[in-house]
Amino acid sequence: MRVAIAGAGAVGRSIAGELLENGHEVLLIDKAPTAISVERVPMAEWLLADACEITSLDEAALQRCNVVIAATGDDKVNLVVSLLAKTEYGVPRVVARVNNPKNEWLFNESWGVDVAVSTPRLMSALVEEAVSVGDLVRLLRFSHGDANLVELTLPEESALAGTRVSEVEWPEDTSLVTIIRGTRVLTPSPDDSLEAGDELLFVAAQAREEQLEDLLSARRTDAAR
Repeated sequence: MRVAIAGAGAVGRSIAGELLENGHEVLLIDKAPTAISVERVPMAEWLLADACEITSLDEAALQRCNVVIAATGDDKVNLVVSLLAKTEYGVPRVVARVNNPKNEWLFNESWGVDVAVSTPRLMSALVEEAVSVGDLVRLLRFSHGDANLVELTLPEESALAGTRVSEVEWPEDTSLVTIIRGTRVLTPSPDDSLEAGDELLFVAAQAREEQLEDLLSARRTDAAR
């Protein structure tokens, strides 16, 4: 897979290093000469250019990329790069960094963004995920389809504890994708039973999040105990 990263700062270089270790081709683009540090990521391709300019993106052969990551520290730049990558070069997957959470509403398919990653929001979500039981935590937003990756730890008193996955009437536009049980990561099957303490990961439409949380957090009735 070929990946172009706009922004060769600490974030861009870290992403590049991870992708290279996984066997992908990476091109780092930055307009600041001081950011071009080939020795820090020697296996990557480097381009000194303004990623907001069509001529620069032509030189980068963006049409050959499977993924473009807009990882600069400027939200305006990230939005322009995302829009150009999607509309001018037809890049299948565009991921954009959100620096200011107030701008998160802009990072959607109208600007060519498939996945928006807000570091402040993600850090907050991870803190909530670590300490909350029974509360739905939004981990990641997908622009297409207005869907989110959400997590909930099933509480002891949940009415669904001990229930098979196939027996649960899940809300529309939600999909249980993973069950984390202790050190195990389980791909849910219809015969798997939910257990108290399970960390459940869903892809769910935002409009269904409250309904999903109510379902998972509903307490057993006294008669059912």
